[in-house]
Amino acid sequence: MSDLERDPAETLGSGDCDGPALEVLEGREVVLGRTTTVRRLLPNKDRRMVGAWCFVDHYGPEDLSSRVDSYGVPGERGMLVPPHPHTSLQTVSWLFEGEIEHRDSVGSHAMVRPGELNIMTAGDGIAHSEVSTPTAPPRLHGAQLWVALPDSVRTTTPPTFNAYADLPRVEFDGARGTVMMGTVAGATSPAPAYTPLVGADLTIDAGGTLDLPLEPAYEYAVLVVDGELSVGELTPGFGEMVYIGARREEIRLVASRNGVRFLLLGGEPFEEQLVMWWNFIGRSHDDIVAARNAWQDAISAGGNERFRMVPGYDGDPLPAPPLPATTLKPRPRSR
Repeated sequence: MSDLERDPAETLGSGDCDGPALEVLEGREVVLGRTTTVRRLLPNKDRRMVGAWCFVDHYGPEDLSSRVDSYGVPGERGMLVPPHPHTSLQTVSWLFEGEIEHRDSVGSHAMVRPGELNIMTAGDGIAHSEVSTPTAPPRLHGAQLWVALPDSVRTTTPPTFNAYADLPRVEFDGARGTVMMGTVAGATSPAPAYTPLVGADLTIDAGGTLDLPLEPAYEYAVLVVDGELSVGELTPGFGEMVYIGARREEIRLVASRNGVRFLLLGGEPFEEQLVMWWNFIGRSHDDIVAARNAWQDAISAGGNERFRMVPGYDGDPLPAPPLPATTLKPRPRSR
């Protein structure tokens, strides 16, 4: 997914390791293109990363059954994100409902479906598009996440796309889920990861309690996507995220009387400083400038060595917004 804000904020992360904190990370609404509004949980004004997870958008549920505008004129609904670039990150696409068509500049063409992981590793440069097709199911609900790549691999790892339809499952007493990335309760995902991290889609039955085992060296967050959850004294509801600091061996999670479904995200605190602007991650202002220039040149030339165009997409790629007038400078990982 693209960050389509017209004046994207610069964000920098560094890796201070926190203790066993509990805090709510408030999301903000961001409009993507003409058709999709998301709740952006990361980067957050108080905390910009959880492990190597540096970007979390939660969208939907959206009803796609009536594709008309307020005047009754047929229109576009669902996801419509034209080809756009990424650098030094992995995009992690996860759906709870619906279907999205993915195309990218390495020639991949895939459908993102519930319970199936689509992960794209940008390396030094990749472009992709995400679109709801006319035949998509009537509801769309999902999350788009970014993982920052460490400096040792961020420019040398070739751009790739991987899809996993058969991910490991975990079972607890009154709870269950799917491991997207990393390891949970002994179950390990086959998805590529370049730093120690974890991502899982978990459900707790109505009124149930889950004593979830954690890795003490990791920091974590939980994002509620259905129902309500008690985390200590906090009770996040739909679309809310709670940060759970490091140095815990487990945490008790209690579902509301209607049950709860949530994403668990975590990992070792990311120790490198990084600059995020628009769809690029770099280590300096010059990194961002070079990536933007390469993308703009690729649009004009129909592709270049760093950014190829996306085959099969019917439409124009997304131009980069203007850079800010000031130098992009580091900011702390958390306030």
